[in-house]
Amino acid sequence: MEGTLIEQAFTLMLVGMITVFAVLGLVIAMGNALIRFVNKYVPEEEAPAPKAAAPASAAIAPDVKSAIELAVAKITSNKGRIEKIEKI
Repeated sequence: MEGTLIEQAFTLMLVGMITVFAVLGLVIAMGNALIRFVNKYVPEEEAPAPKAAAPASAAIAPDVKSAIELAVAKITSNKGRIEKIEKI
């Protein structure tokens, strides 16, 4: 046997660490290359046109609106405010 067991252990550890570093570097390089390729050659999908304003019949009922406002006020200790409520 060449060297002592501790030397062999350190050599094996060094080879393993270098291998892991090389593989992770390869993964990062390939990931960056894939991102650049997709950004350059794949067109971005167009966002759908915004929907028209909801008709008056789809408006939120006043009791529901007040319940939401009370819940937000309680949760945020009267620091939060509601700017817009829309049905999803």
